[in-house]
Amino acid sequence: MAQNHLRNVAIIAHVDHGKTTLTDQLLYQSGMFRTEDLDKLAGGQHNLIMDTGDLERERGITITAKNCAVNYRHTDGADYKINLIDTPGHADFGGEVERVLNMADGCLLVVDAFEGPMPQTRFVLQKALAIGLKPVVVINKIDKPNARPEDVINEVFDLLAELDAPDDALDFPIVYSSAKNGWASDDLEKAGMNGAEHPDNMLALYSAILEHVPAPYAEGSSRGAAAGFASGVEALAAPLQMMVTTIQYSDYVGRIAVGRVTAGRINAGQQVTVINRAGEGKQQKILKLNAFDGLKQKEVPQVIAGDICAVVGLDPIDIGDTIACPDRPEALPAVEIDEPTLTMTFRVNDSPFAGREGEFVTSRQVYDRLQKELQSNVALRVERGDGGDEFKVSGRGMMHLGVLLETMRREGYELQVGKPEVILKRPEDGDHAGKLCEPIEQLVVDCPAECQNDVMSLVTNRKAEIVSMDPKAGAGDYIHMEFTIPARGLIGMRTRMLTATQGRAVMHHNLLRYEPMRGDVPKRPAGVIIASDTGQVTPYALHGLYDRGFFFVKPGDQVYEGQVIGEHCKDNDIIANPIKSKQLTAVRTRGGKDDNMQIKPAKEMSLEACLEYIAEDELVEVTPENIRLRKRTLQESMRRREARSAKDKAKAGA
Repeated sequence: MAQNHLRNVAIIAHVDHGKTTLTDQLLYQSGMFRTEDLDKLAGGQHNLIMDTGDLERERGITITAKNCAVNYRHTDGADYKINLIDTPGHADFGGEVERVLNMADGCLLVVDAFEGPMPQTRFVLQKALAIGLKPVVVINKIDKPNARPEDVINEVFDLLAELDAPDDALDFPIVYSSAKNGWASDDLEKAGMNGAEHPDNMLALYSAILEHVPAPYAEGSSRGAAAGFASGVEALAAPLQMMVTTIQYSDYVGRIAVGRVTAGRINAGQQVTVINRAGEGKQQKILKLNAFDGLKQKEVPQVIAGDICAVVGLDPIDIGDTIACPDRPEALPAVEIDEPTLTMTFRVNDSPFAGREGEFVTSRQVYDRLQKELQSNVALRVERGDGGDEFKVSGRGMMHLGVLLETMRREGYELQVGKPEVILKRPEDGDHAGKLCEPIEQLVVDCPAECQNDVMSLVTNRKAEIVSMDPKAGAGDYIHMEFTIPARGLIGMRTRMLTATQGRAVMHHNLLRYEPMRGDVPKRPAGVIIASDTGQVTPYALHGLYDRGFFFVKPGDQVYEGQVIGEHCKDNDIIANPIKSKQLTAVRTRGGKDDNMQIKPAKEMSLEACLEYIAEDELVEVTPENIRLRKRTLQESMRRREARSAKDKAKAGA
């Protein structure tokens, strides 16, 4: 495929604005697949083709960036290859976006026709502009009854101006689409508005990609200038350089390096030098070279500068390594990844039930798994903890680390996790030099007007500062509010927000900057109920504790001493015996039948909800079959002794 018939496009957007559905439709309408093939790949739903992971399908979000390619024949008869890069939309997976944008020459900025630009829209657009990508704006979900496309276009323009976009980026092309229904138009009047008939295909979007996304190293391309090439001919004549942006794994061939050929040509069977992130080079031989073809890869003899490929046979190789010419090896600049903002302590499971459910339970096995994750999860950081059985794992947010934990437990790992903590910094320069600073996030909340006071009270109590508050256009009595809030204040807030608004509020947040500490954030207002014995929970025991609060366990569950079995109705912790059984005597008591027992339904908590819920002296026990809450110190006598010791130290320090 000639360079001028190549297009590399990243699809970027806020979460749930339709990126993956749009990618699916471009694949579906390319004519490369039969309908039954797509049904099989997507599990019967076309909009799940690109979301291949179990967690992605369960949660309905994209977690890892993915590559595919579409062969498209233009109306003039010319054949084009469009490499599509589907990126995550959730802020916690921003590292995936950062590392793959360098493969693209342009981007489709997908924006919901009702919601408009959201926090993650700003983040991904800022990253795209920083490397010279110019957006083609796709106003998606245009067929929504409350769509407001003209207002959304103005909001996108204002966002670009705020991000200091160049003048040519401000004059962005616009495509109106309904990815769910598989059509797009470059004319608002023909996009199903005002009763007009919309097209029944995505041809307008294909045409926009070919017209407005430059070919690799096209004349005047900012990407080409950044790489030091004035034309594709110069890029082809240069020594081989390819940055590894993704690592795939096959049980048959091992590690597969995926990336864009920045300069030169890469051939199957040739000798190359792999330069790691430390600058060390090692000569290796490429066994096989694959190009992307639809959702699959096909073996090819050569790939030229500007195309995206998968290289088989290089080991060791990691994300960020450069595959270079052995005669003149030169490393490409490393991709800058934003630092983590949240950290947790992972430790070996030492509860009384340790080893009952998991296959991998030792510190060595947990450490090896975390090291493996580092090879592909570029936004993750792992350090040794205070003890040999502890590891400090840092990431972008609660979902980022929660997905890692959920993946590990499904793989058969057992471990325990401490309370999430934000990462603080002391800048060496700038306005806040030498001051202790914390991550500040932009928080956007849409809620009914009747819930406005509850939301304001909840958010401002957590040291948030209001930025704007306006009626949400086209949403009836909904209010759109924007705040800046410490990342500490977001921990545990989602559940309280949904409770305060009866589940009607929608909130999104994204890292904004670091600022000096804003003061203390309220802690969990209620105490917990702690099991005093080990055994099986009985209905009789829960009936006797009915008025003490609500429970995380139900009759028949196995619990152990020190396990948190419920939330107390007051602000102090209490000890309770959940395995107490009814005494069998000959004395009849009125109303003593088991049928009359009152037992509250157990409150089911997700893994991320548990992580947000726990206090500093508690842990979440994560196993393949159960998620339990527990105290760090299981015995009540030891907890009292530690509390007295801490009080004595505080007095001595005072």
